[in-house]
Amino acid sequence: MMPSTENSSSAIFPSVTEYLEACRKEFHAIPDDRKQVLESVAKFVQKELQSKRPARLTFICTHNSRRSHLSQIWAQVAAAYYRVHPVETFSGGTEATALNPRAVAAMRRAGLSIAAKDPNTSNPIYEVQFASDVQPMLAFSKIYNSPPNPVEGYCAIMTCSHADEACPLAMGCASRIAVRYDDPKASDDTPEESAIYDERCRQICREMLYLFSKAER
Repeated sequence: MMPSTENSSSAIFPSVTEYLEACRKEFHAIPDDRKQVLESVAKFVQKELQSKRPARLTFICTHNSRRSHLSQIWAQVAAAYYRVHPVETFSGGTEATALNPRAVAAMRRAGLSIAAKDPNTSNPIYEVQFASDVQPMLAFSKIYNSPPNPVEGYCAIMTCSHADEACPLAMGCASRIAVRYDDPKASDDTPEESAIYDERCRQICREMLYLFSKAER
């Protein structure tokens, strides 16, 4: 479903809007069984909003360096695109490392504005902005239940198999759903690196858009 002009955020950067529109046209590429999983997250969002609570989604991957960040950021963008609110998205890992610069580069190529507050630290804090009327998101690696992430009442979305298996209990979560993605890390330092990161970035954006198209009220 395409958001109407009245319902979509006109302040989303044109470069991001163009990317979102292209991804939205690719819903047919999402397998039916995967759509069902994404729709289960959409039902969690709807339930929380109907109960007058913000829908809090925490995307969890082992190192909180690639897939979980991509998912968190595109989920927040998709929620704004479909004007589904209040939605708060987070990401974390079973251990903390750093947001990988290859994932940052892929998001920049997709039109997002991203700047490191202190690029020389081992775990830089990035400011990610997708719209002129929204405060930048702060992206950095952290344990899934470390501040500013919620410690209860959230949906834990497991984005990699290792985290899903290594973290059998996501403490305090109200729901736990596995939405796994192949790790683009396998392409690091190969000629296919940029293409693989772009592919994963686009897949995640497409699926987060589908999710929130189903959560739209």
